[in-house]
Amino acid sequence: MTTIEQGSQVTFHYRLLLAELNKLVDGTEDEEPFSIVIGDGEMMEALESRLIGLQAGAKERFEVSFLETYNADDEEVLTNMPREDFPEDMNLEPGLVVGFETPAGDAIPGVIIEVKEKEVVMDFAHPLAGHDLIFEVEIISIKSPGQEN
Repeated sequence: MTTIEQGSQVTFHYRLLLAELNKLVDGTEDEEPFSIVIGDGEMMEALESRLIGLQAGAKERFEVSFLETYNADDEEVLTNMPREDFPEDMNLEPGLVVGFETPAGDAIPGVIIEVKEKEVVMDFAHPLAGHDLIFEVEIISIKSPGQEN
């Protein structure tokens, strides 16, 4: 029987929960299953690594420490932006979530950390940063690396 390895195309249902609240934050319930190629970086490495070695039909529940997920303290997610980049009538204050659009057209949220005279410090950390997660999966199918569709 085929097992998941680097380069495998894997189709599965999943649920992703915040461990401390046992709150569902993402999943494929009532939707089509999710498909990825292991190692392509489409999913957090800590979650992908737990799929390695599983076979079709497997149902597993994994706990993932916040230390293995997104780094909440990564200074690269902090960005200083000129105040004039924000609408004049916007009440800029720490904690305010502001939506931005990337050059590719993707929407991303940022949180105001600090408002300075000429700059606004924004935090673009992933919303799951700093949280322990529970990852539940049911493997539907596996295609080995190089296997035709």
